[in-house]
Amino acid sequence: MNNLVDIFCDVDDFCTVFIPQWEQQCLTDGTRKRKRSGRMAMSEIMTIIILFHISNHRDFKNFYTGYLARFYKSDFPNLLSYTRFLEVMPSAVIPMCSYFSSLKSEPTGIEFVDSTSIKVCHNLRIPRHKTLSALASRGKGTMGWFYGFKLHLIVNHQGGIVAAKITPANVHDTKPVKEMVVESMDKLYADKGYIGKALASDLLESGVTIINNVRKDMKEKALSLWDRAMLSRRFIIETINDQLKNISQIEHTRHRSVHGFMLNVIGGLVAYQLKENKPQLNITSAEFNTISVFR
Repeated sequence: MNNLVDIFCDVDDFCTVFIPQWEQQCLTDGTRKRKRSGRMAMSEIMTIIILFHISNHRDFKNFYTGYLARFYKSDFPNLLSYTRFLEVMPSAVIPMCSYFSSLKSEPTGIEFVDSTSIKVCHNLRIPRHKTLSALASRGKGTMGWFYGFKLHLIVNHQGGIVAAKITPANVHDTKPVKEMVVESMDKLYADKGYIGKALASDLLESGVTIINNVRKDMKEKALSLWDRAMLSRRFIIETINDQLKNISQIEHTRHRSVHGFMLNVIGGLVAYQLKENKPQLNITSAEFNTISVFR
């Protein structure tokens, strides 16, 4: 769904239901004192954020002023100035998060879990970084030490995101997994970083079996041919992480606010979920149904 009209229609349908309920809730709990409509509808603001993440532009200012304002002005007749749009963008955080929740894929019984680093500044600039200093932390990944956050993902074999969670970089990969799983997941394939009796026991209580290889200093464990084959195809989630960073651009070091960081990540996740051609394993329905009986 990369067509602008299709994206806007889907977002607008969501906003038609969500926005009135959300605004009423804000008035009820005192979060907002009054209801005042802006020049641009929330569905337009959200569409522009999503459009940036599928446009291959690396910089939002150049995208907005040099691309959107020049070629899509007729599609957004009430387009705000760049400065004013930055001011209203934070209001889209909650609607974007809710929209992403509505787009999340259903478990297929073959899920993969992994985490990836989201750096917010170069390591040399850590002492001077202020924007996200209250939330970010130092962590260590496969590429060494970094400063920022981790994005934890669970995806199905069709490439759809089933669950996502952002944590500071110093949170261990296993910690958020229990909160992310649902009973219908069945098998969850992970790397060696997710080895742990406590995690396996907790997931088993939810009806989910975590499958991973053992470390060199551990005894070999019996795995079915199906599980070995699925572990060898964990590259699917690594491919998704790569696309989120290099195509949907969930990672950059130019954040000026916490809201900006959150919108950038959630906008990239939404843009990925709206993709028609996602990375997926070549397993036909017949093969899946046949092999699942014996796994």
